[in-house]
Amino acid sequence: MSNLDQIQLTRSPIDDSVYVERELASPSHLETVVMLAKQAETSWQQIPLSQRQAMCHKMVDAFVQKKQEIAEQLCWMMGRPIRFAHLEVDGMAERARYMIDAAPDALKSIHLPAKANFTRFIQRVPLGTVFVMAPWNYPYLTAVNTVIPAIVAGNTVILKHSAQTPLCAEQFAYAFEQAGFSRGVFQYLHLSHEAAQSLIADSRINQVTFTGSVNGGRQVEAACAGQFKPTALELGGKDPAYVRADADLTHAVATCVDGAFFNSGQSCCGIERIYVAESLFDDFVEQATALIAEYQLGRPDDPNTTLGPMVSASAADFVRGQIEDAVKTGAICHLNPKDFAMDCAGTPYMAPQLLTKVDHSMRLMTEESFGPVVGVMKVHDDEEAIHLMNDSDFGLTAAVFTKDIDAAIEIGEQLQTGTFFVNRCDYLDPALAWVGVKHSGKGCSLSQLGYQQLTRPKSFHIKTGEL
Repeated sequence: MSNLDQIQLTRSPIDDSVYVERELASPSHLETVVMLAKQAETSWQQIPLSQRQAMCHKMVDAFVQKKQEIAEQLCWMMGRPIRFAHLEVDGMAERARYMIDAAPDALKSIHLPAKANFTRFIQRVPLGTVFVMAPWNYPYLTAVNTVIPAIVAGNTVILKHSAQTPLCAEQFAYAFEQAGFSRGVFQYLHLSHEAAQSLIADSRINQVTFTGSVNGGRQVEAACAGQFKPTALELGGKDPAYVRADADLTHAVATCVDGAFFNSGQSCCGIERIYVAESLFDDFVEQATALIAEYQLGRPDDPNTTLGPMVSASAADFVRGQIEDAVKTGAICHLNPKDFAMDCAGTPYMAPQLLTKVDHSMRLMTEESFGPVVGVMKVHDDEEAIHLMNDSDFGLTAAVFTKDIDAAIEIGEQLQTGTFFVNRCDYLDPALAWVGVKHSGKGCSLSQLGYQQLTRPKSFHIKTGEL
């Protein structure tokens, strides 16, 4: 391997400049990290839960103190507008503190009813060493879902962040160091694809969490084949929203547009397709188009920018290709890219777009876009909306806008989704389980249930009578 092959370059979507340059972990360094993690397991597990909680709260305190620096790094690494970048720090702290405080109830032992001459109970015990692979689009909000509860539960953690956001792993490490964590409890690695696969397959890794593409999830499962180790996979979505005839139209428009275009549409739970009752359809499209036209596409380090670049030119061109294919088969674009000065093919700067006259024969309505575009279809009733919302390989979230909550719940019970929203979208409540169905993945994070994939039950069956 040449010296060049061992260097990882992070190019900023702002101007394609090299923003971060890091050396990839060598085989010997990777081995050292795994050994330290295994060595730290026993001592970390023996620390009382209350002390592990207190230390993790200190870690969050240290992390939040660097909010401005972290926000600026997010802006340059993945193109988040600087006016919004700090929100990820706030969200990370909210999720972390909820999961820290939820641990005593989530991890408490189950004591079975009294039985003559026997004591029986079930403990939840840590798995060992957890390998976390986090994506670039919400690098802290996705990683924290596993990193904090894994460590609170008594596991050690090795974190690999995307090559696009390597400084995020380093910010985590800094915060853990400031909080006084012993060596080996939390570590990070900058890894090549091949090295990451070898670590996934390593029998000393006891659990793997991955957030990314469906293809990436398949590769994780292939690398784990035959080892029977637990994996948690969050693999994306094509999340729908349904605006019923009785919806508050102004609220529905504002919420759907924000859910579709925040972070330049680069969110696994962002709204990618909208179904609108025919009586509201024309008004919805008119109001949504007007609202989208107000976005300011520009450099994310400009405080006036509300829509930054996509992560790369290739990602933007992929979405442009979906739009072009849809238009060729009859779709109508409602915004003119020329009205957004920075829009330019072959660059990450892409104008937002809303299309009508779309249907499920088009890639735009079935294939994950992960960009600033949304298709809007007219529907005649709830039955048609439910059918179209379920007509997808994905099932992460789904949203319904209506004033009839009972009707909404009835619809939600028929939808193939992990999270169901009414009159909101694109949000993770840390008290609720975060799950996906179909190609959106498997496993559960957040809520008290999130601790179950990071621990295992251990039964105690104790004879107490005469032997």
